[in-house]
Amino acid sequence: MPTINQLPTVTTVSGGDQFPLYVTSQGDARRCSVTTMLGYMEENFDGVVANTVQTTPTTYSQLPTATNAGAGTRAFITDGSTATFGATVVGGGANIVPVYSDGTNWKVG
Repeated sequence: MPTINQLPTVTTVSGGDQFPLYVTSQGDARRCSVTTMLGYMEENFDGVVANTVQTTPTTYSQLPTATNAGAGTRAFITDGSTATFGATVVGGGANIVPVYSDGTNWKVG
């Protein structure tokens, strides 16, 4: 039996694809579809809690458009035009601020 590093690499995955996992309650290895695992993760990991979150600072010009990013997307920029909470922000300034997309514009916050 090949080791994990000897297996061919997969570049695309579909919901019906399978991967092995060890089931402790069964005492041996079983297989599980990607769809089944995603369902398990959605059901059991929807309340992820963390003490901190690290966002890599970037410049405004490196952000996708607020429309493409989608409402609720967050980032941290190093060249904000303003530091006023809730104000629409663009690059070219000296403000280091967290930003979020409202679906149309990037806003400070």
